[in-house]
Amino acid sequence: MDFRKSITQYIYDTYGTSAEYPWASSPENGIFRHRHNRKWYAALLRVSGNKVGLESEEPVDVINLKCEPDMVYTLSVQPGFAPAYHMNKKHWLTVRLDGSVPEEMIYRLIGISYELTGGR
Repeated sequence: MDFRKSITQYIYDTYGTSAEYPWASSPENGIFRHRHNRKWYAALLRVSGNKVGLESEEPVDVINLKCEPDMVYTLSVQPGFAPAYHMNKKHWLTVRLDGSVPEEMIYRLIGISYELTGGR
């Protein structure tokens, strides 16, 4: 299953935003912003597995999402999750998109991130 594609489509269908790809050196890495305040609510990234708690350096797709600190703390030690890659580890969480976290859980976390960053 292509999680990147299904999540990108879900975000567009649910929140009406498309990914922006601001980094020429990493064209596969995108961000999703609110239309009204331009704040990020999700970052869809491809990173080395060892950056998100895996032993392999093989690239893995992840999504960074904002959560309440207690939720970040609780989830970041569970399989499929990690402290946020390249973002504030108190308020952001990395979710691996390798099937280790059910899609419905990812969608719920996207909704939380959207609301915490100024959703309407």
